[in-house]
Amino acid sequence: MVTKRVRLTFEGEAVKEPVIYKMGHAFQVVTNIRMADVEHDFGWVILEVEGEAEETQRCLDWVESLGVRIDPLAGDIVEG
Repeated sequence: MVTKRVRLTFEGEAVKEPVIYKMGHAFQVVTNIRMADVEHDFGWVILEVEGEAEETQRCLDWVESLGVRIDPLAGDIVEG
């Protein structure tokens, strides 16, 4: 299992979509919102995503395909 800590940046219509909710339902990952600031047409979320390495990456690739910017944060946690 791995836990990745990322910053998601949402702009425009992406702000209105339940992206994090869908992540937890479409992929075998657990999400944990650590911090967020969301306005009408812009927002960011510091998110931890935990799961098997391949599934976690598939999930983040899907989020990026929606036009959400993903920036990795230092200190990804790898658990064995």
